[in-house]
Amino acid sequence: MNSRTLLLSSTLLALGASALAATAPAPAAPATAATAATPKAGTTPAATPVDPIPPLLAKPLYQFTEREVGQYLGYLQATMPDLRQRIVHLARKNIGQPYELYLLGEMPFEAYDPQPIYCLTKSDCLVFTEHTYAMALTRDWSGFIRMLQRIRYRDGKLGVATRNHYTEADWNVSNRWLVRDLTDELAGAKALPFDARIDRSKFLHNRYGLDVSIPVEEHHDRFIPLSEIERIASQLKDGDFVNVVRGSINAGHANAEIYGGKAWVGHTGLIAHSPDGTVTIIHSAEPKVREEPLAAFIARGVESAKSPQARQRLLGFKFLRLQDDPLANLRQIDGDDTPRVTLPGGARAGL
Repeated sequence: MNSRTLLLSSTLLALGASALAATAPAPAAPATAATAATPKAGTTPAATPVDPIPPLLAKPLYQFTEREVGQYLGYLQATMPDLRQRIVHLARKNIGQPYELYLLGEMPFEAYDPQPIYCLTKSDCLVFTEHTYAMALTRDWSGFIRMLQRIRYRDGKLGVATRNHYTEADWNVSNRWLVRDLTDELAGAKALPFDARIDRSKFLHNRYGLDVSIPVEEHHDRFIPLSEIERIASQLKDGDFVNVVRGSINAGHANAEIYGGKAWVGHTGLIAHSPDGTVTIIHSAEPKVREEPLAAFIARGVESAKSPQARQRLLGFKFLRLQDDPLANLRQIDGDDTPRVTLPGGARAGL
């Protein structure tokens, strides 16, 4: 585990309930170095304040310290008011971030998954997306940490059993205040169905040794097949959430058992556009975060399925549109405590 993420165990609990919420009034744009007042004879001139932002402008986000993240988020809120623009900016600032699967857990609040509740230095596809959205929605470090947990857990209830494990059945549903499903709107009758029998109790027992009783869900969903992507791509907007739908080539694929069906959301990313208007996807995958044309992502996925060793293939996509005012939507749910986060057992998280 990276030493930076271990900082959580000793410092996170010290963050008071008085930390600024994500919806606090925007700060003024960072000031440039102030000119010190002329000192009186015989006195030592006061040190000139140093603007922390210029060194961060060219520094990759995944090399920031926690303090630097907080400073930079305040700067972005003051200088970049458009949410979509902040999302794409932050996603691109993490290009090159190393990929690692299964990075986050609930430490120090639960021990079933001993990973920490955030990671700045590495990401997997969903960790990358969640961190980007949470940073873009907030203006300081404590606000980011709270928003990240509100996105990662159903109703902001921190715990492995309430984590949004299944993208299509958990994450998309829990975060309707943030994004809305565009699949049928874009594809209409061309959208294809996929079904899953999701047994969360079995999943939690097998992966974490946790025994809880959760009813099995018969999940019914739809995706846009590859044949329709070129037609609908022009309707995608910066910051939209990408669900990559994959399917098993044969019955032996492990995900077919986990997801309870022949198709599942197996990867995520964010929509952006290149200067010439090309639709791109920014996502975290081996070996690092990258941005590439959506058409190139599709071509590579189709080609990889031709390998004799391939066990899954690219079927299509779900696209979810970033809501116009997600914070207003969340305030309607969480009230004055937005974003509301509670610890295992129900106590309010003093994050």
